[in-house]
Amino acid sequence: MHQYTLCNSWPKEVVAKASRVQLLVLDVDGVLTNGSIIYSEHGENLKVFHAQDGHGIKLLLRAGIHVAIITGRSSPAVTARAENLGITDIYLRALRKIEAYEELLRKKECTYDTVCVVGDDLPDIPLLQRCGLAIAVPNSVPEVKSCVDYITTRQGGDGAVREVCDLILKARGLWQQVTERYFMEKA
Repeated sequence: MHQYTLCNSWPKEVVAKASRVQLLVLDVDGVLTNGSIIYSEHGENLKVFHAQDGHGIKLLLRAGIHVAIITGRSSPAVTARAENLGITDIYLRALRKIEAYEELLRKKECTYDTVCVVGDDLPDIPLLQRCGLAIAVPNSVPEVKSCVDYITTRQGGDGAVREVCDLILKARGLWQQVTERYFMEKA
């Protein structure tokens, strides 16, 4: 069986909080993307997503951990990406994100202490203040950085979500279970 260790850069209290996570809630612009808003010549909003973030989300879902998206914007690209990954809880145009968040927690029967929220801007603060594990990306605004438990080493849109997924899986002791298919035993 392959071995892993918890990254030394994760503080013990963050690992302890991650070990209780049953639901990961993600913002989109600045977290799942780098925050750039690109429009096509036809006015369509285009998004660029990181493949490793997507794989991390699939690993979480495989482990039975729920993943949801709550974003203030609406974009067919976000819907398509979420559907591709198997995320069924998608809240678009959530101008008051806390309302969508509270609805989601009731639906999933989760308590605040079992939720991890990843955000980067002011609309994410009410969620970050009401969760068990609050995480920001390095490109977050200062007000967000000041109210979180952990700031990822990777930027939003560049593997930050994967870093969070790995943290949760390893802290919960689920890493080997969901990744064993990728490792072959040496003969």
